[in-house]
This record gives sequence, structure tokens and C-alpha cells, in this order.
Amino acid sequence: MVDSEAQVKTSRPCLGINARARSYLQDHQQYRPPQQDGIDSIVEGGRTTNPDLSEKSFNQYNGVPSPKIPFMIVDSKLTHAYSHTNCQPVPGRQPDSLIATILYKTKSPQPQTLRHSRDHSPSPTQDKIAVIPPALAPVRSISSFPFEPPPPDPDPLDRLYGSYISPICLTSFLHLFSSLPSRQGAPPLVSSHRCLDNPNHPLAIEITLSPTPDPSYLTLSDLRKHELIYRFEREWNVDVILQQDSVFRRYPRLVCFDMDSTLIKEEVIDLIAASIGVETEVSAITEQAMNGELDFRSSLKARVKLLRGVKEDIFIKLREVITPTNGARELLRALKRIGVRTAVFSGGFSPTTQWLAKELGIDYAYANDLSIDDGILTGEVQGKIVDRERKRELLIEVAEKEGISLSQVVAVGDGANDLSMLGAAGLGVAWNAKPLVQMEAHARLNGTSLLDLLFLFGFTVGEIEKLSC
Repeated sequence: MVDSEAQVKTSRPCLGINARARSYLQDHQQYRPPQQDGIDSIVEGGRTTNPDLSEKSFNQYNGVPSPKIPFMIVDSKLTHAYSHTNCQPVPGRQPDSLIATILYKTKSPQPQTLRHSRDHSPSPTQDKIAVIPPALAPVRSISSFPFEPPPPDPDPLDRLYGSYISPICLTSFLHLFSSLPSRQGAPPLVSSHRCLDNPNHPLAIEITLSPTPDPSYLTLSDLRKHELIYRFEREWNVDVILQQDSVFRRYPRLVCFDMDSTLIKEEVIDLIAASIGVETEVSAITEQAMNGELDFRSSLKARVKLLRGVKEDIFIKLREVITPTNGARELLRALKRIGVRTAVFSGGFSPTTQWLAKELGIDYAYANDLSIDDGILTGEVQGKIVDRERKRELLIEVAEKEGISLSQVVAVGDGANDLSMLGAAGLGVAWNAKPLVQMEAHARLNGTSLLDLLFLFGFTVGEIEKLSC
């Protein structure tokens, strides 16, 4: 009796090499999504109809991902690659990636668009347009186009798609970049991005692009000045900062600043001039010097001459008036916390520069020394003038003293007097700068806080808050 019951009882199902027992899904195929290669299609029945998942599609993994057929794991409709274009390249290959940091100018007004009538004859209206809006690059002077005015600026698309870096803004940038010439035989453009602040409505994003454009056709320096980049910035009200992806980008060791209109909002020499009623004359010379229209050395001597007779204590009185730029204190606090050395090279005057360096915790401070007789300014400058070339020399001297490579030096300034310093640094940043400086610098920031500089090193807003608190 027992033997007959054992014969009737169904034997326990077991798994073979290429087969598995029937499952609920097999018995109820009508409830199964059509044409899905899940775990059942791989295991049940021994083989799958998908040729990509056949045994022939797998190669033995030798520990180094193959550039032609990367080793992959395929299981339950999940595909995982051991190698990625943004990973460390295989031995013998150099990394070839570019970092594009895009910052939305939140509180900056849209640049004034240039509109021109079809009538090219001279008119009072056209004469008024000759003033170029600040922080607009490239510089386009109406006088440079006497027969054919420059084309009108593009319509601001951020007003249409949102006052942040929208998905269509990002897509537009990727299309722009894919249109640039690439190396012959180079793989297709691969990109990835991460939001450095709010992921829903980001104001700062970092894009990794690989491979880089062919340098024989378009160098990084030329790419930064490319008209398509300028147009994209104007269309979307953003700043685009392009850097080669390297360890030095993420780990600067020395940051050098200009003082007037960079670390502080004011021009000190204009404040002194206002105290004796020669502000108009001095401001006019200052503006020409910062725009590169006058030699800085000659312009400084001319302005200082107008200050003859001012009492020395004016520098103490100005301390109550001088305002550090938004984010300056927090930026310097953050830089100090990550071990970065700081310096200020100013075309202004030593009493103010030394005081500011002490206030903000700056390691090095250099500026011009004024001749003082019995507590009164004589209207002359003593010693070496901190002009364009002197700033460059000071940057190199401090870097050598600290044992720091220039590739790990960052310089920030706003005027033509800063151009040599910006060019010598690994990254030269034009901060709300004059148009000429915007064009020549490696990067340009036109925001409202100097803390934006930390985005260029790859810090997120959460990390910046921790470092600067």
C-alpha cells in the first residue's frame, strides 16, 4: 500500500544545468509582460532568444576591461559595465575629459540686447547704442562696424524655460559641444553631469565631456573664446567655465586676489579723492586704466598727484566705509580650512591692503607705498609700482616660496592691470570684470558672491556651507 502511494506521488522537481522546474509565470504566460528578458527568460528553458545574452556574447574576463568589448554582467535585465569613459583609463592611455561648469546668474539682470534698425545711416539713436553693456563678452563696438552693425543679441531663453539651468538648457549645451570638431577616429561624445546645488532647479552644474575637441583645430584657449560659447551664455544668462579635467583643478594650493572691486566693492583711490573733491577727475582716469586704455603706471602717478595734501589718517577713516565683496569672508574662511594659501596683490595702497589682509586672514599682501611727509600725502609713489607685470612677478614669487606649481594657482581680478597675473595662474578668473578682461581670462564669473569660485573646484553647495560656516 505504501509502495503504491509512493508511485502515485509526484517526484520533487530539481534543477538541471540548462533547465528549471515550471514556475507560476510559465503556467500563466498571459500575465507576463511581452518580450521582456528577465530572470525567467535567462534561467528557464536553458537559453534565451536574445542574441546579446547568449553564451557566445561573453568573453573571459582577464582583469582589464577591453576597450572594444568591455566585460559586462547581465542578470535579471540589469546591465552593469565594469568600465566607463569617466573612469581611470586602461594602462597606456591618458585621460581625455573636459569639465564645463555652468552657473546661472540668478540676480544679474539680462545683458542689454543690441537692437538695430535696417536703416544703416547714421542717426542719433545709433550714437546712443555705442556704449557696450558691462560684463558682456566679446566686446562689440558699433564704431568697429561702420557699414554693417553687429547682429542683434539672441532672445533670453531662460525667461521662457525657467530661471535656472533647465533640461533644455543642458541639452542645448550638449548639442553645441557635439558640433565642435573632434579627433579623427575618436569615439562619440560621452557626457555626464551632476548638480552642485538644488537638483530640481539647479543654478550650478558640472558636466564631464569626453573626448575633448581636437586641439589641432580648436585649443582650449580658443574654445573658451568661441562665439558659440558666448552666444550660449547670452541666451541662457549663464557663465560657462571650461577646464581640463585634472587633479590640479580639484586641489588648488594658492589663490591670489586683486583688491579694489574684487575683494572689496569700492575703489579706494576714488574714496580718497571724494574726500577732497577731485573724485570726478580721479574716477575718469581709473576707468580708463582698468579698461586698458591707459598705461597703469602713468595713470597711477597722475591720480596720486591729485591726492597731494590729504592727511594720512584718511586710511583709518576709510575702514568704516570699505565693504568686502559678498562671499569674500566666507570664501577665504573656506580656503583656509582646506589648506589653501592666499594672497592679495593690489594696485592700491599698502595701508588699506595690509589692514584688509589682517581682517580676512590673507597670508600675503602687496600694494603701492605712498610718500608721506609729516602725516601728509606728498602726491608721489615710493618703491616699485604694483602694475600689471609686477602682479605677475609677485604671483610667481609667492608660488615659488611656497613650493607650489603654477598649475595649482588660481588668480582672481577685474581690471586690465590683472591680466598678466590671470594669465600666469593655472586658472585666471575674471570677476565681474571689464569686457577686455572677460575675453582674455580663462574663466569669467558674473555672479553676486565670491563663493561661486568654489564651484569651479567641484564643491557642492552643501560642502561649501560646511567649509564657510
